[in-house]
Amino acid sequence: MGVLAGAEPFSHPGSSGAGFLLCHGFTATPDGMRAWGAHLAGEGFAVRCPLLPGHGTHWRDLNRTTWQDWYATVRESLLALRAECDQVFVGGMSMGGTLTLRLAEEFGADISGLVLVNPSVTRLSLDAKVLPLLSRVVPSIRAIGNDIAKPGEVELAYPRTPVRAAASLARLWKIVRADLPKVSQPVLLLHSRVDHVVEPENSQIVLDGISSTDVTEVVLENSYHVATQDHDAELIFSRSVDFARQLRAGQVGAG
Repeated sequence: MGVLAGAEPFSHPGSSGAGFLLCHGFTATPDGMRAWGAHLAGEGFAVRCPLLPGHGTHWRDLNRTTWQDWYATVRESLLALRAECDQVFVGGMSMGGTLTLRLAEEFGADISGLVLVNPSVTRLSLDAKVLPLLSRVVPSIRAIGNDIAKPGEVELAYPRTPVRAAASLARLWKIVRADLPKVSQPVLLLHSRVDHVVEPENSQIVLDGISSTDVTEVVLENSYHVATQDHDAELIFSRSVDFARQLRAGQVGAG
């Protein structure tokens, strides 16, 4: 099956020497990051946002992939961006935040800063605990997409959640949580006050686990989970630019 219209990966050339890798979420597509990427490009950043394997086609395709496939794709994009830029930042939403943290754990100081939007590192509800068993008998469960407060805004995401892929994501969460102390880069973490997909405990686990000393937490008061398409989108965009520019200028702190 071909890639859905709007789900295509995107990239922008930069003029500042700095680049941003953007990572989209589970069952979602680069469409949810497109406005963020355009804003960053307008401020002079080179931008890359790959389409993760199994995404942007049909949910059954996602069940044929694993977290290693998704991570290999963002890793490849990071290496390409590093070859073009003298400084690289990584931003991700939801599972994109999970992948961002994993990149930070591997690449250390080669990444200058992280922007995390409603990052996921666990699922406290019962269905997550039974995912390994469920994945053997049930191909999909209800969708997690379109948790948006803004009227009329629609996320380009799958209408079902592939269970085998979700079980693989849960394995990635475990690895990322165990290695959170390896994250020492400056972090801007933005999370929604009300999120019906990723529980607020996720952001707290990240904040408690990382070793970073330069950390800014921003609570998004007017958005649900898909915050890059919600009422607080412009706040996310502007804060990420300020964060990167301050670090690029050698200033300590992004708040």
